[in-house]
Formats: sequence, C-alpha cells, structure tokens
Amino acid sequence: KKIMAYLSTWSKAMLAQVLLASSVAAFMIPAPCALSSRTPGFSDLSPGRVSTPLRTPTLRAATSGLQMSATSVALKNDLMVRVARGEKAERTPVWLFRQAGRHLPEYQAYKKETGCNFLQLLEDPKHVAECTMQPVRRYNLDAAILFSDILVVAQALNIEVTMPGGVGIQVPNPLASPAEVATRVPKNIDVQDKLSHVIASVKLIKTELDGKVPLIGFSAAPWTLMYYMVGGSSKKNQEVGERWLNEHPEESQVLLDILTDTVIEYTSAQVDAGADMMQIFEAMGEFISKESFYKFAMPCMKKIADELRRRHPNTPLLVFPRGATYSLADLQQVGYDIVTMDTQTPRAATREALSTAAKVSTPPNMMKQTSGVQGNFDVKFLKAGASTPEQVEAAVKDMLEELGAGGLIANLGEGLSGQEDSALVNAFVEAVHSVSDKMLK
Repeated sequence: KKIMAYLSTWSKAMLAQVLLASSVAAFMIPAPCALSSRTPGFSDLSPGRVSTPLRTPTLRAATSGLQMSATSVALKNDLMVRVARGEKAERTPVWLFRQAGRHLPEYQAYKKETGCNFLQLLEDPKHVAECTMQPVRRYNLDAAILFSDILVVAQALNIEVTMPGGVGIQVPNPLASPAEVATRVPKNIDVQDKLSHVIASVKLIKTELDGKVPLIGFSAAPWTLMYYMVGGSSKKNQEVGERWLNEHPEESQVLLDILTDTVIEYTSAQVDAGADMMQIFEAMGEFISKESFYKFAMPCMKKIADELRRRHPNTPLLVFPRGATYSLADLQQVGYDIVTMDTQTPRAATREALSTAAKVSTPPNMMKQTSGVQGNFDVKFLKAGASTPEQVEAAVKDMLEELGAGGLIANLGEGLSGQEDSALVNAFVEAVHSVSDKMLK
C-alpha cells in the first residue's frame, strides 16, 4: 500500500510538470505579426499610451515555474562573470554591443518570416528569446544580452515610442513642458505588470541558454531616458535635455528621481528572473555638460549601484557612459564592477586613472578593488570591405597589448550598426580568444 501511495503521488507530480510545460509551450507561440498589414504594436499607440501585450497576464503565470530551473543551472562558461568579479581568467571574454539584430542575416530572415518590425519583436518573449540566441549560436561569445531597447522604461511610463523607419526610434510626443512631468508621468509603476513581457523574456532566455553563457540584463540610465522623453530623438532637439536641466532644475530632478526608482525596480526584476549581470547604458552622455553630468546624472547612477548592490550583492554591475567617459574613475568609486570605454577613450590613461582612484579610496564594488574595463575596439574595422580577418586580428592584438588582457571584457567602442560583415565580426571574437590565451599563459 505504501508503494502504491508513493507511485500515485509521484505520478501526480509528473503530470503537473507535464501540464506546466504544455501551458508554457502553448502561451509562448509568437505573436502573428504577419497576419495583417498593420498589426497593433508600440508604433500604433495614441499619444501618452503604452502597449500592453495581450499575452502578459498569461505569461506571468505560465513562466513563473521556469525561474527555478533556469536560474539553478550552473554556468558552463562563467569567464565573463569571473572577470567582472575581479578574478583571474585564462583568456579575455568577449561580447558585442548590439550583437543581436540587424547585422545578422538570420535576424533579417526572421523579421521577414514573422512580418514583425523591431518594436513588435520586443512584445513577445518567444521573439525576444530567438533574437537573443541568434548571435550566441553563430559566434563563440562569452555572454548573451537581452534583446530589448533602452526606451522600454519610457514606454512603461506612458510615453509613446515609434519606429517610423529610416530615422531610428523616436518619441513623437515628448514632454512639452515641465508641468507635464506631473500630468503625464506616473510617480511609480509596477514593473512586474508594465514590463512583464520583458521579465518573461529573461526567464525564457535563461531556459534556452541552459547555462551555456551568462545572460546580461540592461537598462538605460535615467539621464538617457530623460533625454528622449523631453527631446524625442537622438538626431534632433539634442539641446532640449540640457536646457531642461538648466532652466527647470526642480522638475528635471523630479523626473530623474522617478526614472531612477523605475530603473532600479526594472533591473532588479531582471536579476530576480535570472539575469547574471546588469549593464547600465548612459547612451546620451555626449549631450549633457560635464557640470550637469555630475550634478544630475551621477547621483542617479550612484543610487542605482547602491541599491542593486544591496539587493543583489553577487551580481556584477557594468556601466557605459558613452560620450562621458571622463567619469569612469568616478563610476568605479560609486560601485560599478566594470566600466566601459567608448571608441575615443584613451586606453592606458583610463587604466591608470582607475588604479589611482582606487588607491585614494577603496571602491565599493564587489571585490573592493580597481574595476575591470570593457571595450573599446573600433567597429569601423568590422564594416563590410573595410578589413581582412588578418587586419582585424592585428588590431585586436594592439588593443590587448595596450589595455592588457586581464581585467578586461573585450567589446566595441560603440554598437554594431548593421553594416558589418559577420565574417569580420567572427574574426574579432576569435582573435580576442586566441591572442589573449597566449598573453595570459
């Protein structure tokens, strides 16, 4: 009788697992973007509204059982996590900004097959997982990064985002006046609701990766989000954000505080869902003065680092202040484990500045030591017809000799643009591994 009772209990448990797997599979069917000539997506929204994917409530329930199995799988390749924690490694890890997406032939084919544009792909975890995995399948990368966009936080705060084509992602109805901070932007949101499709994507990607490499989660930094929310475009109205900071400092601070709290909750939710590392992108550092950066942007970055370190002490934090890399030593001193150089950042001088700052005051990062660096290979070498694989390898060798192969995550100085030759991208990845392996022996 005891044996029969045990078998009955075991059978019920197995049946429950089968039903859970079936429900997840059923609700992970990609959104049928190609079924109509104009599928409702982020770009179909009226001003002040944000997309709420129809799959969201079901996905939250259906994928909740994935988290334990996904996050409990040991990493088969933990090279990048070890370097971010300040540990020694046998070779230099490498990944690429915008490694998923438009430079890949398989991405273009997938867009055509699904009939989805970029923003529509982001609505469905199945699409997000597929696009995230594509570069990991093609290249010998040491990390995957969530396929997403820096403006999903703005969308969650009721700011419309569109992609009209040929001009990049835009905010067509930016905040028209400081008074609209109070009338259009909620003081707080539930990211588990508003961004549940992203959280579900993280869980699904972790399951797909099965420990192959770590997953990097990310968010835009508060200043970058504010830049778009008040200016609307990366190419036009570039002075609007700085003008807000100077002419409307109180309302600007209110907006930045809301954004900071939202970024903390969003990135923390990604870690809870399984992200192994967290990257903060201050993508619009070029369009804020140095004085304003330290007055407005840096306190936000510090608060993010402080809170994520408190909540997730074992999760490495990476930061990229593109166009404002004069701040790298200071970002080290507020707690970031890896600081990123853009293409114009001097390599040797950056290493020296980080070391000097750490000697003056112990950084509050994970290992309480000099931060590692990330970057800063020039993407121009990877454009179609620009180089040979041998020339790419020579440029990689120059970079590694100048920066040192240890305490480094090799990457680009800016993201892939879509004009790159995948064969040259592969040559870059392989050269980092082969050259650094020899240097670190």
